[in-house]
Amino acid sequence: MSGLLAPPYGVMETGSNNDRMPDKDNMSSKKILRAGKVLRTAILSRAPHMIRDRKYHLKTYRQCCVGTELVDWIMQQSSCVHLRTQAVGMWQVLLEDGVLNHVDQEQHFQDKYLFYRFLDDEHEDAPMPTEEEKKECDEELQDIMLLLSQIGPDAHMRMILRKPPGQRTIDDLEIIYEELLHIKALSHLSTTVKRELAGVLVFESHPKAGTVLFNQGEEGTSWYIILKGSVNVVIYGKGVVCTLHEGDDFDFNRILRDVEANTVRLKEHEQDVLVLEKIPAGSRTSNQGNTQPKYIVMSGTPEKILEHFLETMRLETTVSVHDFVMMHCVFMPNNQLCPALMPSQGTEQEKMDYALNNKRRVIRLVLLWAALYGDLLQEDEAAMAFLEEFYVSVSDDTRVIAALKDQLPELEKAMKQITEEAKAPQKKHKVLLHHFNTSDERTQKRQPIRESDEILFKVYCLDHTYTTIRIPVLSSVKEVISAVADKLGSGDGLILVKMSSGGEKVLLKPNDVSVFTTLSVNGRLFACPRDQFDTLTPLQEQEGPSTGTVGTFELMSSKDLAYQMTIYEWELFNCVHELELLYHTFGRHSFKKTTANLDLFLRRFNEIQFWVVTEICLCSQLSKRVQLLKKFIKIAAHCKEYKNLNSFFALIMGLSNVAVSRLTMTWEKLPSKFKKIYAEFESLMDPSRNHRPYRLAVAKLEPPVIPFMPLLIKDMTFTHEGNKTFIDSLVNFEKMRMISNTVRTVKFCRSQPFTPDASLANKNHQDVRNYVRQLSVIDNQRTLSQMSHRLEPRRA
Repeated sequence: MSGLLAPPYGVMETGSNNDRMPDKDNMSSKKILRAGKVLRTAILSRAPHMIRDRKYHLKTYRQCCVGTELVDWIMQQSSCVHLRTQAVGMWQVLLEDGVLNHVDQEQHFQDKYLFYRFLDDEHEDAPMPTEEEKKECDEELQDIMLLLSQIGPDAHMRMILRKPPGQRTIDDLEIIYEELLHIKALSHLSTTVKRELAGVLVFESHPKAGTVLFNQGEEGTSWYIILKGSVNVVIYGKGVVCTLHEGDDFDFNRILRDVEANTVRLKEHEQDVLVLEKIPAGSRTSNQGNTQPKYIVMSGTPEKILEHFLETMRLETTVSVHDFVMMHCVFMPNNQLCPALMPSQGTEQEKMDYALNNKRRVIRLVLLWAALYGDLLQEDEAAMAFLEEFYVSVSDDTRVIAALKDQLPELEKAMKQITEEAKAPQKKHKVLLHHFNTSDERTQKRQPIRESDEILFKVYCLDHTYTTIRIPVLSSVKEVISAVADKLGSGDGLILVKMSSGGEKVLLKPNDVSVFTTLSVNGRLFACPRDQFDTLTPLQEQEGPSTGTVGTFELMSSKDLAYQMTIYEWELFNCVHELELLYHTFGRHSFKKTTANLDLFLRRFNEIQFWVVTEICLCSQLSKRVQLLKKFIKIAAHCKEYKNLNSFFALIMGLSNVAVSRLTMTWEKLPSKFKKIYAEFESLMDPSRNHRPYRLAVAKLEPPVIPFMPLLIKDMTFTHEGNKTFIDSLVNFEKMRMISNTVRTVKFCRSQPFTPDASLANKNHQDVRNYVRQLSVIDNQRTLSQMSHRLEPRRA
């Protein structure tokens, strides 16, 4: 997430090994043995009926539990267990280590009516736990749950991979596929290939060094990916010629041949213009109950992709059509799309011969397009002209084809909505305050920032004087420099520089657009001659506050603070247009579009994160710092309750910042209850296995949700950088589909409006509201670390 999260997280994430699967061999067997004892004791203490003699087919099985009951029980004990598959993985950890055993020695733990026995119950005289042991286990239980929830996914994955391919369920295949998305050796392969692989991949363990996988000259029948350890490549007479490590692969052919057999290629003039692949039977993306083979677009020319969707599209529309409408700006901008959608002109007979369904599909596609782009179309003259021409054309067609009349009112409504918004006076020339400061806001609803909006902004000079310019948000660096030069009277050789509070300088390129919104929390813009770049220094005001505000907000309730933060974050999130995610991923300069709303939402994340660190580092009194830790953990808990995951993660990351986490004297005095809550929250931030704990938690939530936006951006960036946009001059539509799927998450999160808490909505919260919207922070990590060391010097 480098570049999205404020340092040090971006830097730490980039160089860490956190995305690798945890090394189970490094997990002490003693810990897992202890985990088994704690769970057995907790069951005997809380639900003793679960461990008892059971009869099945005239046979008695001593002191055992049922798999389904074990899954039910573990889910009831901890909020960090979100899905039954997660609980299965946790029990599988114990099964692999022999701490829990199937009565018939099966190696897979199953969520079924099967019998399992704890190691301690293998002996007839297994002792019952004492009261003291029960008390100890109660205290350890949540830590044990946390441990097992972290290593359970790996055990679950190994369990699935050990199953014969024919026994894997659709859920199993989906779990393997999700894992394959993040393996370096597979990044160049298509989704279909990865899904095929999920069905045939097996787990091989070679614990002894020197094991020969195959000999030189033998025909390779397998493709190996090294998950852990290393492999030496030995050539007769030359010895070891190279060593392959984790993530490396060798030998692979059959899967590609199988996929190619399911590929349909449409050619024109001997060149591929459209490539389709058959969806494997049983896949979640295939039509349930439909016996007709279904094909998906893998790549093609923009025109052929559009033609295919119009020919195969039903009037209720499919996900693939939504993908096209969402992503077309990347490969078929409006000035190409609009002419392609205009109905063909011809004689009356030709119009009659043109399929009615085809015309209706084009109208449906245009309605989808207008709905997605909404008032962004107001800023595109060509698109507005097309809509008017298209409406007239469809109106004419209704005289010949009466069946089109039922779609005309819908088209008319869409046209009216867009044109009325375009004419609304409040939409034009809105002036945004300096640095997007929100302190002037009262109760008016926040409006999205548009590229035609204007901004009043300070640009600083070498001597820290400034000039104020008024300029459209979308302005390029070249236009900003020109505006500054007009104010200063001369501008020969001026450059524009982004300056952080720590003194880091970034020289902006002339064609960069909308740079105002990309500044860091305390960042400023400077203009100076090129030869004076090295002498630029940050402003004193960039340093941030010198005193904390704990005296103000300690009197405010944690729930009120979380509530007002959520209202504000929802306003910011609601202003982010889905297309801004695409502009951000593919580069704003490519589209000449602003991502102002998304930039502000991402910056808010860093602002909250630094608010936590700032307040704690500015608090010199130990007891007050402990209170602050409790306060921030409580606010985080309420944010989670409101499904404001963006603020929740920002708060927890603030508490995890090294300037805070190193304050051992402060953390030692935090009550154990809060330490456990914080540990549970921190586990949701675990980035291993592609942030699986977070994704499991989110999968259970219903909208409205404010998602952890930096992770969504990371997903899109990962897909963008790992897949080419064009393959052999054809649009890689599979990449478009993957990115569109991530964008759909934003749509889902906002599919229900955020309704304020009735118990809090009627209270007068103006002070709390104003406070959370005007956070003053120190965003220089070096400064915060120095302050932290002054509070609690490093112990000798």
